[in-house]
Amino acid sequence: MANKGPSYGLSREVQSKIDKKYDQDLEERLTEWIIAQCDAGVGQPEAGKTGWQNWLKDGCVLCELINSLSSGNKPIRKIQSSGMAFKQMEQISQFLNAAEKYGITKTDMFQTVDLWEGKDLAAVQRTLMALGSLAVTRDDGTYRGDPNWFHKKSVENKREFSEDQLNEGRSVIGLQMGTNKGASQAGMTGYGRPRQILNNNP
Repeated sequence: MANKGPSYGLSREVQSKIDKKYDQDLEERLTEWIIAQCDAGVGQPEAGKTGWQNWLKDGCVLCELINSLSSGNKPIRKIQSSGMAFKQMEQISQFLNAAEKYGITKTDMFQTVDLWEGKDLAAVQRTLMALGSLAVTRDDGTYRGDPNWFHKKSVENKREFSEDQLNEGRSVIGLQMGTNKGASQAGMTGYGRPRQILNNNP
């Protein structure tokens, strides 16, 4: 993959806006969670955005993370560190596929180049936040770390009603339908006629 030179003009402005979305505090929280989830064997990133990118760039840490959230068969069987670009990107893609099967929506997923080329590390943070939230919500015993690091996702609260309850509800007129109490036609003119505004005072 060719190295790209510095960007100018509109490209530089767009990249600057993307870079501003990156959250340093969130980086620390996600790092803490990944280490707690995967054990200290995954290492520790160097401080700063570039160090965090380099820590995740080969895909090994991400694959270990998604495997640690699976109670049964591990979604990624072979994880190996490699210096070759295509191998690293392949492992990132494996993580993304496994994360989608885990339940992460397409809109919460980053693209491989967002991480590998450092184009949008804020998107990587969003994906990991969504993964953590889903793991906390599932509460299946695989999540490790402080549950307060992530918010729980809303879950469906399906209700079942008996036939009698449904029939009772049909006879109730909801306030959304309006009411005719207090309605009066006093002061109304005939339909289609203009309203007469007269001043009776001399």
